[in-house]
Amino acid sequence: MSFKKLITKRVEFAASHRYWNSELSEKENFDLFGKSSNESGHGHNFTLEVTVTGDIDSKTGMIINLFDLKKITNEVLAEFDHKNLNKDTTYFKDEIPTPENICKVLWNLLDQKISQNKKCTLYKVRLYETEDLYVDYWRD
Repeated sequence: MSFKKLITKRVEFAASHRYWNSELSEKENFDLFGKSSNESGHGHNFTLEVTVTGDIDSKTGMIINLFDLKKITNEVLAEFDHKNLNKDTTYFKDEIPTPENICKVLWNLLDQKISQNKKCTLYKVRLYETEDLYVDYWRD
């Protein structure tokens, strides 16, 4: 029998964003996105869960040292924490910073960094925008 081995690290960051599609009029944006389309945007205290999979190292008893996973995650989030995602990052010039798109961007950045660690691979990213709203992005 084969078992999947996973470990998850949870971190928080704060960011603001605005839902806006430049191909639509102001009215169309408001009709589609409501208050989330306001020019000043709105903010969240996001929670990010990063899950990796791999073999348990017989010497350390770990898939990855959580200190290392936290360091990688914090390096990625430095570009997002206390930022306006529309204005302060390049990731949302052509995409609306919805939780789905934010999660996809974070996945790509984390996957790139974690793949440099040959001992584990990124398995899933879960991004909570609020306590009762989250997005999952994972490797099948």
